[in-house]
Amino acid sequence: MMLDEENKRRPTAHEIGCDLSAISADELRARIALLNAEISRINDEIVRKELGRKAADNLFGPKV
Repeated sequence: MMLDEENKRRPTAHEIGCDLSAISADELRARIALLNAEISRINDEIVRKELGRKAADNLFGPKV
């Protein structure tokens, strides 16, 4: 790949707080999709951790 082509490539990630004025509407939509996918991934991990914690609490919780 030529050096000029590398400089023209846009990053695929989104940096929180970055300047959005030079980004096309299509690219902004792509970034929204990327961020929504990341939010979903994070929410899935939260659920996984909470289920693991509940299982541990049930296994090792106080016995009456």
